[in-house]
Amino acid sequence: MSFLELNRLSKTYADGTEAVKGIDWRCEEGEFVVLLGPSGCGKTTTLRMIAGLEAPTGGQIKVAGADVSAMSPAARDVGFVFQFYALYPHLTVRDNIAFPLESMEDVPRQRRERVAEILSRLRLEALADRYPPQLSGGDQQRVALARAMVRRPRLYLMDEPLGTLDADLRLEMREWIRARQLEMGVTTIYVTHDQEEAMSLADQVVVMDEGRIRQSGSPAEVYDRPADLFVAHFVGSPAMNLIEGEVDGEGKDCRFTPSAGGWDVPLPRPLRGGRTVLGVRPEFVRPAFPGLLEARVLTEEYLGFCRNVYLDTGSGRLTMQVGGSGSYRRGEEVSLGFDLRHIRCFDADTGEGL
Repeated sequence: MSFLELNRLSKTYADGTEAVKGIDWRCEEGEFVVLLGPSGCGKTTTLRMIAGLEAPTGGQIKVAGADVSAMSPAARDVGFVFQFYALYPHLTVRDNIAFPLESMEDVPRQRRERVAEILSRLRLEALADRYPPQLSGGDQQRVALARAMVRRPRLYLMDEPLGTLDADLRLEMREWIRARQLEMGVTTIYVTHDQEEAMSLADQVVVMDEGRIRQSGSPAEVYDRPADLFVAHFVGSPAMNLIEGEVDGEGKDCRFTPSAGGWDVPLPRPLRGGRTVLGVRPEFVRPAFPGLLEARVLTEEYLGFCRNVYLDTGSGRLTMQVGGSGSYRRGEEVSLGFDLRHIRCFDADTGEGL
């Protein structure tokens, strides 16, 4: 039996907006799950329904086998980190963090020790006696994280908790959240639109779009084997290169030919013929002599460990990711090849992976 289950869960607002459209999904106890998707895809609404802050208009939410769909938020035993802090302005940082412990049976000394430990871990000791209005946005978010994680609920629910932090602190906090979650073993549902955050934190990534789940799986599964064209384009930075064309032939002679013509490639596995989109990640596009197709360099991004080279070809614009050494000049002609072991094909009409 799964620890958390969503069965045909849906949410339609009074104005007719369908925010979540009958999703089915489950996770095991202790998993770190990231809901990933663009703004407006339904991920925060889903999180708020799990917390009890939004009432579903259909479906069921089960935790440890029990239906909690009609339970109050207080009865669900969750720790929630909101995107916009939600701190008590009349309480100090120390008292905000201690607030969730007030109803617990721990003796006062144990509570003080737990608060002191988390103040230290999040580098908040110097701010302990200040009030939220006296803090920066980043410091307020750290306090909100500390307040949620000072105790051990059944579920941690986090709605883009690191969005307001500086880049170096965001990386540090990401590592701390994951380490703390692994240490405590509390099932965690984390909402973000940041792919790097999702890939580095998650045991399971759930990709959402327009109120539906497009794909769920490990970060490697979602990245290497996208279920459809939306996932292929959304997951990955830069996104997967997508080339429209046709599949011809049968069995081992199955080949892909782009709509623009000029080249073709054998496919690593047989596919039915017809309109097809071939996908290849930028790291599997490589200079080759001789190559499959010719390209002209539009521009490049230097990222230290690698370069993203943006190319114009007869089959559309492509991105190639290469090592950080060397350089490509604007207008330079490049001959390209693909690592055929890592190509993906999608149905051009439905967008589904083949």
